Amino acid sequence: MLYSLHLLHHSFKFCTFRIGLGLGWVINSMAVTESQNPLVGENSCGSLLKKLQQIWDEVGESEEQRDQMLLQLEQECLDVYKRKVMHAAKSRAELLQALSDANVELSSLLSALGEKSFAEIPENTCGTIKEQLAAIAPILEELWQQKEERIREFSDVQSQIQKICGEIAGNLNLSDDAPTEVDESDLSLKKLDEYQSELQELQKEKSERLHKVLEFVSTVHDLCAVLGLDFFSTVTEVHPSLNDTTGVQSKSISNGTLDRLAKTVLTLKEDKKQRLHKLQELASQLIDLWNLMDTHPEERKLFDHVTCNMSASVDEVTVPGALALDLIEQAEVEVDRLDQLKASRMKEIAFKKQTELEEIFACVHVEINPEASREKIMALIDSGNIEPAELLADMDNQIVNAKEEALSRKDILDKVEKWMSACEEESWLEDYNRDENRYNVSRGAHLNLKRAEKARILVNKIPALVDTLVAKTRTWEEDHGMSFTYDGVPLLAMLDEYALLRLEREEEKRRMRDQKKYHELQNTEQETVFGSRPSPARSVSAKKVAGPRANGGANGTPNRRLSLNAHQNGSKSTVKEGKKDNVKTTAPVNYVMISKEDDASHVSCTEPIPASP
Repeated sequence: MLYSLHLLHHSFKFCTFRIGLGLGWVINSMAVTESQNPLVGENSCGSLLKKLQQIWDEVGESEEQRDQMLLQLEQECLDVYKRKVMHAAKSRAELLQALSDANVELSSLLSALGEKSFAEIPENTCGTIKEQLAAIAPILEELWQQKEERIREFSDVQSQIQKICGEIAGNLNLSDDAPTEVDESDLSLKKLDEYQSELQELQKEKSERLHKVLEFVSTVHDLCAVLGLDFFSTVTEVHPSLNDTTGVQSKSISNGTLDRLAKTVLTLKEDKKQRLHKLQELASQLIDLWNLMDTHPEERKLFDHVTCNMSASVDEVTVPGALALDLIEQAEVEVDRLDQLKASRMKEIAFKKQTELEEIFACVHVEINPEASREKIMALIDSGNIEPAELLADMDNQIVNAKEEALSRKDILDKVEKWMSACEEESWLEDYNRDENRYNVSRGAHLNLKRAEKARILVNKIPALVDTLVAKTRTWEEDHGMSFTYDGVPLLAMLDEYALLRLEREEEKRRMRDQKKYHELQNTEQETVFGSRPSPARSVSAKKVAGPRANGGANGTPNRRLSLNAHQNGSKSTVKEGKKDNVKTTAPVNYVMISKEDDASHVSCTEPIPASP
């Protein structure tokens, strides 16, 4: 019995020792307290065993029952130890898991933030688990804060990108507070830079689109002002955000808005072009009617706002209201009024057009019968068989045709004028060469000398000019199927006659030179027989001053020819030729004709001189 109690006591001590190893400082402190404090020791294992033994002795428990109870107590001590060990192992596993999770979280944060390593991570991982956790905890906290800050940056950039994309797509109702999903797996600075670059490109595109929108809106405003349209209603039909009350940044910049603005601008420009064309037609009609009826300038000033854009281009018309519909309607009403007034003044207007037609033909030397034309106009108006508008339209067509014919004759007529002028210079040069005193030094002699030099150059060009005139005249006649006349005389006949007269003149000069040589030969023979005798002195009265000759000179210039033919074909042409002769006088009468010795000898009496018919 004593042995069993002693064994039980040692078992309790061993159990207490093993449990103390598992429970740690709590059991040790209890043992220290038991040894130091006698009062506490009364409840220790030894005291409890003694009490238990006393109780058993009093009860009379058998040894088997006592051993069984002691074994039971030992088993219970082992169970307590096992539970404590399992709890400690579980705590260690949880700490290890926490450390592993922390390392995984650290790697995930570093990967998400694009950090390959972190400078503050301790290199020594040989400490206790709690030391390792204590070392990694502040690093995780800092990375979490950095991640949250990075997420805010990403969210801000992505929300701006989403907003601008929505504006470009035409969705202006995106709220700034709308949540933006951020991909937390990649929060690197490289990715953030990519988003920021994308945002800058979108902001640039937005700025360009906004600039285009504002340009379109400004163009629409200017066009509406010129056309007299309501700008506000026109621009809000494109998009409600384009009115002046909306901020610049809130205006729509979508593709649809830009397309509609472009179409609106094209429509307004086309409308402006059509209205300007209509207004210019009305202005032209007004001016024609005013000129026909000699409208007073004060009455014309009432429509200066219409006629001021007569020759303006579309881009030059910028005055507000210049192409308003009421202004065009006002011009239409005035044109209708003048048309009605024109019908009552038909004869006067028709004669004015006939006068215009006659002037066109007179300028290009086409001979017509004006009296017969006027009688025909009077007969048509008095008969009432033709509408006034038809008669005027027919006369307008005649004027157009006359202008076309005048234009086709212009080149030939210019060369005819040059030919006539050259022939007049030829006549003057012949008179100048006949002047025996042309070498005397007197006032104005140098002017005549210069004119003579120019005249010789011009005269030498006459044959080529005549050939060109003949070729051009024949081409014109072949194209038009009619003869080219000059004041009623066929031009080719005039040129042929001029050529024949020129040949006759050359033959006459050749005979005169031969005759002069014959006389000089006889004089030489007489002087040889009878001796030389002095020639009589020339009289001062024999001096002849070269000057203008009536109708182009006595040698038959084309001017004289045309004057004679014109006299035969009507008094009006005669008057015109008379005026032309007066205009083409070549030099004042008081000029003294003097030429250089060598120039005079070049066109002397002993040499052939080109002459006009």
